[in-house]
Amino acid sequence: MMFKHIERVKDLMNKETLKISGMTCAACAQRIEKAVGKIDGVASASVNFATEKLSVEFDDQKVSKDRFRETIEKIGYGIQEETVKRNVTIPIGGMTCAACAQRIEKALGKTEGVSRVSVNFATEKATVEYDPQRTKLSALKSTIEKAGYKALEIEKKAAVDEDKIRKQKEIKTLWTKFIVSAVFGIPLLYLAMGSMIWWLPFPIPAFLEPMQYPLTYAIVQILLTLPIVIAGHKFYSVGFKALIQRSPNMDSLIAIGTSAAIVYSLYSVYQISIGNFGAVEGLYFETAGVIITLILLGKSLEAVSKSKTSDAIKKLMGLAPKTAIVIQDGKEIELPIDEVEIGDVIVVKPGEKIPVDGEVLEGNTSIDESMLTGESMPIDKKAGDKVYAASINKNGSIRFKATKVGGDTALAQIIKLVEDAQGSKAPIAQMADIVSGYFVPIVCAIAVIAFIAWMIGGQTLIFSLTIFIAVLVIACPCALGLATPTAIMVGTGKGAEYGILIKGGEALETAHKINTIVFDKTGTITEGKPEVTDIITAEGITEERLLQIAASAEKGSEHPLGEAIVRGAEKANLQMLKPDKFEAIPGHGIEVEINGSHTLIGNRKLMDLRNISMQELEKESDRLAGEGKTPMYIAIDNRLSGIIAVADVVKESSAKAIKKLQSMGIEVAMITGDNRKTAEAIAKQVGITKVLAEVLPQDKSNEVKKLQAEGKKVSMVGDGINDAPALAQADIGIAIGSGTDVAMESADIVLMRSDLMDVPTAIQLSRSTIRNIKQNLFWAFGYNVLGIPIAAGVLYLFGGPLLNPIFAAAAMSMSSVSVLTNALRLKRFKPYHA
Repeated sequence: MMFKHIERVKDLMNKETLKISGMTCAACAQRIEKAVGKIDGVASASVNFATEKLSVEFDDQKVSKDRFRETIEKIGYGIQEETVKRNVTIPIGGMTCAACAQRIEKALGKTEGVSRVSVNFATEKATVEYDPQRTKLSALKSTIEKAGYKALEIEKKAAVDEDKIRKQKEIKTLWTKFIVSAVFGIPLLYLAMGSMIWWLPFPIPAFLEPMQYPLTYAIVQILLTLPIVIAGHKFYSVGFKALIQRSPNMDSLIAIGTSAAIVYSLYSVYQISIGNFGAVEGLYFETAGVIITLILLGKSLEAVSKSKTSDAIKKLMGLAPKTAIVIQDGKEIELPIDEVEIGDVIVVKPGEKIPVDGEVLEGNTSIDESMLTGESMPIDKKAGDKVYAASINKNGSIRFKATKVGGDTALAQIIKLVEDAQGSKAPIAQMADIVSGYFVPIVCAIAVIAFIAWMIGGQTLIFSLTIFIAVLVIACPCALGLATPTAIMVGTGKGAEYGILIKGGEALETAHKINTIVFDKTGTITEGKPEVTDIITAEGITEERLLQIAASAEKGSEHPLGEAIVRGAEKANLQMLKPDKFEAIPGHGIEVEINGSHTLIGNRKLMDLRNISMQELEKESDRLAGEGKTPMYIAIDNRLSGIIAVADVVKESSAKAIKKLQSMGIEVAMITGDNRKTAEAIAKQVGITKVLAEVLPQDKSNEVKKLQAEGKKVSMVGDGINDAPALAQADIGIAIGSGTDVAMESADIVLMRSDLMDVPTAIQLSRSTIRNIKQNLFWAFGYNVLGIPIAAGVLYLFGGPLLNPIFAAAAMSMSSVSVLTNALRLKRFKPYHA
């Protein structure tokens, strides 16, 4: 009964961790601990000075968190509210140009609690980092709505289909609007131009002759224009709203320009109605109608192109199966994928997809993991091997235990990574963003100035109005806004297709500047699974005994060389001895006690450190190192007893990849903790001349720093935990996908395969993407720099033609489509090894 009572008391206790501010020493921690511990209802209080945190166990029936704050503040310290940042991606409807994205970004950025916001016009999504303590998701959505746009539902698992349906619906709506406007726009244009073009195959009906029946002619034009304006009503509702809120966008330019043409034309109709038949020359309905029609065509083509930029992510998301066959109570039951739990035993038959990540329990098969790694050859799997969601089981039935489900699977993580990358902005995009933000107001100002200048210069109102409309219509911030994100979307998507995961726009941009690449040796240039090749013994010990002692000492080691020695002993069926004492000496080796003997196993540095004479086996050591093998020295009771040589096989792709990088003008270096002779032997095999040998794990990042200090843009390629600091220090860290989670977390680019040919491919993909972005920005800027002065009448000043607003609208629509089409060319990118 007493134990039950104690358990019940424990259940009533709450645990809380509070961040303390103002502590300067351990005595402060003691003081807080003592003060909080005295509060009635507190069972225990513990302050960690290093982490500056108070852990308190208390009965919330007797004491509240506010009491802790009062007590702590009373003795001169404070409680720091820990803010947990949350990231959310909100799909947005209603954006029509880059200025819209800028407007939403600005509005969200002003919201309390928002620390970072990025609106991507190409993906039509806002990525927001905010403090849930200070603002809510509903408030963010409300801000978007207030800015005049639609905050759509946050994407869930079924979002691929929903997003696809939404995009298809949007494209269909735009095509319908275009067709409606074209059906009325073509007769409108024919009617307006008919009296001017004598060779038209179908003459204008007599009752519509403008000089004889001007009012009928004008009313028919109004009736033809009305459906076009209704089809393009969004330009007016969004454009004027943005103008009222002093954040004009592309819709504002179209709305002002076409409204000016329509209002002037309606004034001319009024003049005709009161008998001024000459006013028929002032009808500009066809200008407004055809402009709207052409822009709707451009928007329709733009929507189709934009939907293609995210094909890669849609393919990835569509790979996962919808159901899984799970063993429950000895029976096979088909469950929806959402209902699979960690620990469930799943059956997969030949030809079926693996539903979640797991570990094989029984059965043998080969699995196609190309969706994950880009590797076309199926991989053999047996009990104990890992399997991944969406990979395809080729030829055998297996049972496996689910280890990761839902958003934790490798596929889900890749999708998340690619989505984040596609939503990010490259530094090169900042210039376009800044320009887009000021673009529309500047264009409005130019249009007004041009209108006034031509009026002052003696031109007619109609002439000046034509200039005004042409300037407004030809300007296009869309092309600027689409130039960078579309290329990044296609580039990162194409990389994912080939197992190259680029973590963001910044990484993609920086990668093209890389001029020096440092490769880790073990597991990167080499297979990372070394084998024992030679056993050299000193006098008084046999090879078996030396291998037995070394393997027994290395039994618990995770070092690849230690594991190779253990494998060598297991192959020779040697019995392992139990070490009495074990100590790892980082970067040098290990120190153990076995059967009462003091044993050292490690590199030459360890022998020199402990003053062990190498003279007896010096020549053998040099020979082994010269052959590219790693000598491991074994000293028993302060005397060198022998050398076990371990060799790591060089990957097939290493030499080819390094040669390719060198041909691209990139300097290649190798870094390793191995002795110089061994390192140089391996480097020679793969064609590397710059070798950084005998580098301790903690010093790898310093070597990268030294290269950066020489003004080089450095990339580090590695796969191990000890590579993580160097990967983080490098301008671009590239992790091999077969490596550790820590290395992959620290890297900017992750290669899902162990093929080093993916390194030059990643650099080349970056170069191709940045080249594409620069082309897009050149055309987007160039188009506006040339188009606006022409529309303003600069050519006309020197005897050239005047730009008709209809041609200005066609040019504007095509500028966005051309930028998108150029970005889609990246889809033709092929890796070097394909």
